[in-house]
Amino acid sequence: MQPIDALGFTHVYEPGDGDWTLLLLHGTGGDEHDLVPVGRRLGAQAALLSPRGKVLESGMPRFFRRLGVGQLDIPDLLVRTDELAAFVTAASEQYQLDPARIVAVGFSNGANIAVSLLLRHPDRLRGAALLRPMLPYEPQLPLRLAGTDVLIAAGEGDPFSSPEQTRRLAEVLRDAGAEVAVHLEPGAGHNLGPGDLRTLSGWVSGLVDA
Repeated sequence: MQPIDALGFTHVYEPGDGDWTLLLLHGTGGDEHDLVPVGRRLGAQAALLSPRGKVLESGMPRFFRRLGVGQLDIPDLLVRTDELAAFVTAASEQYQLDPARIVAVGFSNGANIAVSLLLRHPDRLRGAALLRPMLPYEPQLPLRLAGTDVLIAAGEGDPFSSPEQTRRLAEVLRDAGAEVAVHLEPGAGHNLGPGDLRTLSGWVSGLVDA
């Protein structure tokens, strides 16, 4: 289906044959089309919902602003997270999606806003595959993520997210009750490697085909 400028975000929606939906969240400079081919390979029966970030940085779409490399604009992130949560709710109603079977697949900037969705609106996602994420901020309220599955895919040499940040993110999510799997791609930086994609495919299949 062609991009639709509705529900507050320009987005692509492709219906599926099952009950699951993959919420595809691109990285900096991507758009609503970037992760659709990946989504098709990950879940043949899943619907695909892929919004375009509304922030522009030197002409490149993002989901929220940053002040510099590794310096996130947290007030903007909070507002944009609430906007995305509202979009997920509206899209669920518009396309008759099961809100209990929505799984985010986010890369970099998209992964970080998916983390923020988990922290601020944990009821919007059944699970999240976080590709090269960081913990953007510490949760301010008690967090309850029991029944939520999370995959964290980190690069061994990622200059934007240290091993300590990866460990802290996993710790926060596990402490909240989430089932967290961590994949470390040997020799990889911020870009994804073949091991990331194999792990992602297996993780998504294990969740949606269970």
